[in-house]
Amino acid sequence: MKEKDRNILPFKDILPSIDKTTFIAPSAYIIGDVIIGEDCGIWYGCTIRGDSNEIRIGNRVNIQDGTVVHVASEGQGTYIGDDVTIGHMALIHACTLHDKCFIGMKACIMDGAVVESGAMVAAGALVSPGKIVKTGELWAGVPAKPVRNITEKDQKLMTWTANHYVELAQEHVESILKTE
Repeated sequence: MKEKDRNILPFKDILPSIDKTTFIAPSAYIIGDVIIGEDCGIWYGCTIRGDSNEIRIGNRVNIQDGTVVHVASEGQGTYIGDDVTIGHMALIHACTLHDKCFIGMKACIMDGAVVESGAMVAAGALVSPGKIVKTGELWAGVPAKPVRNITEKDQKLMTWTANHYVELAQEHVESILKTE
């Protein structure tokens, strides 16, 4: 195993599959049955652990620093669509995040929960098992509940953030390559 690949680990002979355009920070760990699409950013201190079920991550997803993505041993894996932003130190566990949703910093999305396309979960929110955050809604609180509809400003922020992190991930790749 090469020094730079020590953070991408097999589990039970299943090695993660990661598109070559995806940025994986040197301190992020990706383990087991994980597939990650194109132009993603898996940031510093993240753990994505597909040891007892599968994790599928789409294209242009950014999973920010300190986030944990895990699965349940019984029931579903974790499924993340395209153009999803997940804020710093979030916990994503055995749930489904549809395309173009936004998960705030330190949010927790629990088993069987669904965040639909274009929905937003506020920083620090706890989406309880099995709950569905509907398209166009912002959920906040512990436990999280709908607090308002998404505004045009929110939609612009979600689009900008997804695009910004694709560019920022590429800048990190280029910066690291200069030092090798």
